[in-house]
Amino acid sequence: MADEKTFDFLNKNEREPKPRKTGITEIRGPYYAVMGKRYLNDIMETMGEHVDSLKFSGGSFSIMPKESVQELIDIAHDHDALVSTGGFMEYVLTQGKDAVDQYINTCKDYGFDIIELSAGFISLPTDDWLRLIEKVQKAGLKAKPEIGIQFGAGGDTTKGELESEGTLDTGYAVKQAKRFVDAGAYMIMIESEGITENADPWRTDVPAEFINEIGLEKLMFEAADPEVFAWYVKNYGPEVNMFVDHSQIVQLETLRRGIWGTKSLWGRVLTYKD
Repeated sequence: MADEKTFDFLNKNEREPKPRKTGITEIRGPYYAVMGKRYLNDIMETMGEHVDSLKFSGGSFSIMPKESVQELIDIAHDHDALVSTGGFMEYVLTQGKDAVDQYINTCKDYGFDIIELSAGFISLPTDDWLRLIEKVQKAGLKAKPEIGIQFGAGGDTTKGELESEGTLDTGYAVKQAKRFVDAGAYMIMIESEGITENADPWRTDVPAEFINEIGLEKLMFEAADPEVFAWYVKNYGPEVNMFVDHSQIVQLETLRRGIWGTKSLWGRVLTYKD
């Protein structure tokens, strides 16, 4: 049977079935590696149960054949996974209002479920962000604003360039996130730059402030390295929402299930269900 579980006699942390509200794993699609239908089918046939959404990164869908983009979206949907545009809106915004409207409508036509609203390289007033959230939601799609504390984050910007840009006040970023949640945003994506990426030491106070004010359910954290998502699972439990590379699904899920990990994690990651 296709849905038969392996090694069911062993105890593992329980996981809610999809669609989940917590413990969401979003994986990166085409960007650092090319991804076609055969590649994604292999991933989803073996690990699809643990994948909640597929995210195109860096506007990769805009340079791919339409048929290939559609195939990836269809495969994700066949495995009950949502599909996100990734943070391409900040580029589209530079093209003007008509381009924004056409972008949202085209994403809907293609079958995207989530439009991520990032602003790593542009300065976008909060009220404009709120108008974008409303526009995306009116189109019947889920709005997912990306918030970070590091100016110029994304696009493989160097550490030196980022340091020269400075960082945003965490309290202000949290207030922004709360306004977006109140406006109906599906989820808030927390950019890793300045927190666990290109930050020495890590700014562990930042995710704590977001979680204390907003809670885990509406937040997703980017984890660029396995040691980062291991830290999140260790400190916030297996139900923390994470965005990881598609090559890291297995490692993340074994941590969530409490069946593997480093010495500092072993035996610590547990769930209790009534």
